[in-house]
Amino acid sequence: MSIEKVRAYFTQLGLQDRILEFDVSSATVELAAQALGVEAKRIAKTLSFLTPDGCILIVAAGDAKVDNKKYKALFGTKAKMLAHDDVPEYIGHAVGGVCPFAVKPGVKVYLDESLRRFETVFPACGSSNSAIELTITELERYSNFTSWVDACKDWQEEG
Repeated sequence: MSIEKVRAYFTQLGLQDRILEFDVSSATVELAAQALGVEAKRIAKTLSFLTPDGCILIVAAGDAKVDNKKYKALFGTKAKMLAHDDVPEYIGHAVGGVCPFAVKPGVKVYLDESLRRFETVFPACGSSNSAIELTITELERYSNFTSWVDACKDWQEEG
């Protein structure tokens, strides 16, 4: 199971006790927010894409949507999400539990600017009923991210 890979990863870091597991599904942003009792925008959803250079993950706030123009400007190709059945093979986690931890070699992780407005966020931990609360600094450290990107829209709060 994918959560076991994530648990082993966090055990090496001494953080395994921070993984939260639920009796209910947390497979979507809405379900995760309900399970955690937090606003949906604080769920750090991990989106998987196929590029000519391989698979990438973009971790974004729960209320953000990928902006196709921004994505193409950043990655030089049209945004093409991985097919549902291909996600485990390419990433190492199934849909509903995709996260930036313990992914397959060669998968690049990008963190979207939409996350920076929060002190802590809740990414999944490899299963459809798990999460971990991390500060943005911890997310940077433990996701082994490549860089911050501005690839999303519809999340900016009115001012």
